[in-house]
Amino acid sequence: MTMTQRFNLDRRAFLKSAAATSGLAATGTLINIMPAAAQGTFKVSMQLGWLASNGILGEVAADANGFFAEEGLELEIVPGGPNIDGVASVASGRASNLGSISSSPSLMLARSAGLPIKAIAAGYQKHPFTYFSLKKNPVTKPEDLIGKTVGTQGTAQILLRALLAKNGIAEDQVTVVVIGGDMAPLMTGQVDVITGWNTNTAALSILGDQRVDMTLWDAGIQLYANPYYVTDATLAEHGDKVQAMIRAISRGWGWVHDNPEAAVDILVERFPNMDKANELAAVPLVVGYSFNATTAEQGWGAMNAENWQAQIDIYDQLGQFANGAPALGDVMTLDVLAATADSRPKLG
Repeated sequence: MTMTQRFNLDRRAFLKSAAATSGLAATGTLINIMPAAAQGTFKVSMQLGWLASNGILGEVAADANGFFAEEGLELEIVPGGPNIDGVASVASGRASNLGSISSSPSLMLARSAGLPIKAIAAGYQKHPFTYFSLKKNPVTKPEDLIGKTVGTQGTAQILLRALLAKNGIAEDQVTVVVIGGDMAPLMTGQVDVITGWNTNTAALSILGDQRVDMTLWDAGIQLYANPYYVTDATLAEHGDKVQAMIRAISRGWGWVHDNPEAAVDILVERFPNMDKANELAAVPLVVGYSFNATTAEQGWGAMNAENWQAQIDIYDQLGQFANGAPALGDVMTLDVLAATADSRPKLG
């Protein structure tokens, strides 16, 4: 199996990207916090790496219900686009900020490259990344990948390599084809398996009732999705605002949990280009990834050190850290979750 694209990152590449871009995140969101000009509030400029999606249901609901305002924050959502490195922009320190990115490994890689960022909460308790196949040729466990052709996104090849390594499968036992986000290659037989987020109901509709799922999480690679992070400086200098942001967002997601259809109405009203039917189909999945038995006990945003260390270990095993594996305490902290424990909704 030939892997055409690697995930190796270094400090120079990050900082060069930061200087060349406007501060959007290619794979998630960048949330800048800065003092508002006129009031005694802090303005939260939520810069999306891509177009708005159901991944920000909680933030949109929190804004509509006044949760940000109650914390002395003002929210602005700015859509993003491709070819933008949000992690580098956050790390450049142009403003006090918070960020959220699609997958936790990006933060581990950035920290290894010397960027001063640290995860503070997990938006999704399990990653929605999934390997899709068809009933006529199903893949339900990692061993079923042997001899198959897998269509996956360029930056997701490392996820497949991690899955294979975790399950003792040699890379040359699987053929890889780099694809985009279109599911058609699976339907036309170009590939046996195709990857994507199972919350993307619009793209997945083409698979119909023939679809078979194997999640990355169930295959043994247990990443967090939509983790929130800050720079070391933001945590040190604006810790109270970081806590306020997490309180507001967590309340928003708690409201989504209890009012999913109303939350979709708010999302579609704010972003009319979204399809309401697709979002209504996706919202149970989104809520399911945001809340589970762990959040019922520890509250929205929960994460644990053991999971983060396991992620660091597998990426280190695959040689992804050019400058050596980062220390756990540099990658994540539980301090913000501890400080907001009484206010984050405990729902499962």
